[in-house]
This record gives sequence, structure tokens and C-alpha cells, in this order.
Amino acid sequence: MFTGIVEELGSVISRDGSRLRIGASTVLEGAGIGDSTAVNGCCLTIVAFDAAAGWWDADVSDETYARTVLGTLEAGDPVNLERPVRLEDRLGGHLVQGHVDAVGEIIDGVPDLRVRVPRQLMRYIVEKGSITVDGVSLTVVIPDEDSFTVAVIPHTAAVTTLGSKGPGSLVNLEVDVMAKYTEKLLAGQLAALAQSVPPRPQEAQ
Repeated sequence: MFTGIVEELGSVISRDGSRLRIGASTVLEGAGIGDSTAVNGCCLTIVAFDAAAGWWDADVSDETYARTVLGTLEAGDPVNLERPVRLEDRLGGHLVQGHVDAVGEIIDGVPDLRVRVPRQLMRYIVEKGSITVDGVSLTVVIPDEDSFTVAVIPHTAAVTTLGSKGPGSLVNLEVDVMAKYTEKLLAGQLAALAQSVPPRPQEAQ
């Protein structure tokens, strides 16, 4: 579980088939094999690392490459990095799983960032709600039929990849998992309620 507060701006060192090597320093403090780290909002597992040399490796499945923008990364590309939240940490953003829901497209860059979203996700995006864009926890300003806007402060633009991405750039999106759970729970309740309501008697002719 993550918070969407980026700890470090790392960079891609290499990509060799499924193996992705990331250059980093902060997120390697206390790291171990099998630990999770979010890369542009996508949860990956550390399979090898060298803290002194400043790199770590992850094996990325074809499914992950296909459903995220990780497959477009090249050597030298910057990436947002975050270690999993600890129970004693402050929750500065919101609860982020690192499970990318879809890929969005930037329409307008920062500071008034507008992102186009697959329409099936728009029902989870509400004014003043939370959304994760490339691993960055942001607050929705205006949602419309197929996009949303967020106000990105200069600090966030400077310490994440969002400041360097313009119109046409693709980004990983994760909606608030609480919205998805709420929808599922309500769907079950409404279905049960519908089944419990007795049929109305036919009106007299």
C-alpha cells in the first residue's frame, strides 16, 4: 500500500525484456529482495539491487507492460518512486494500491493539468476526490464526461515527472479503491433489496 507522495525522482537505466533496471538512492534505504516499490504508480517487486551503485531491478510481466505506460520507458527516462507506507507513517496522500486501472492522456500540462480518461472510469472520479496520476496523489478539481483537471503546485511539478509532461503524454491512472469497494457493496445491497420487494399486485382492469 502506498500514499501517492513521491519520495524520489529516479531514472530508467535499462530495459532488457522483462527486466527493468531503475536508478535510485532514497528508495533503496533499508531495501530487501521481495520488497515492493511503486514506479510511476505501478507496484513492482525488487528482485535484485545494489544500494552502493544506486540501482534496483524488477521483473515486469507482459500484462503489466500492456496495461501501463511502463512499456514505453527508455533509458534515461525519469520515473516517480515511492516505497510502501509503514503503519507509523503519516498518510499524506490517500490509500494507493499501485494497481494501475488504466492509461490516460494529458490534454493540458501543469499547473492546470487536464487528463483524458477511459469513460468507464469516470464514475469513480468526483470533485474534490482523490486520483493517482503516475503515482502522484492529486485532488480532482473538475470532472467532466471523459477527463478531469487537477491543480499541480510548483513543488509537485518540480519533484515528479508531471512537470515535464505535456499534451499527448500517457500516464498511469489509479482511481480511489474506496470508490470501487463502495460501488460493489451498494450493487450487492441494491440487488438484494430488489429481490426482497414483493411483486406489486396487478391492477384491476
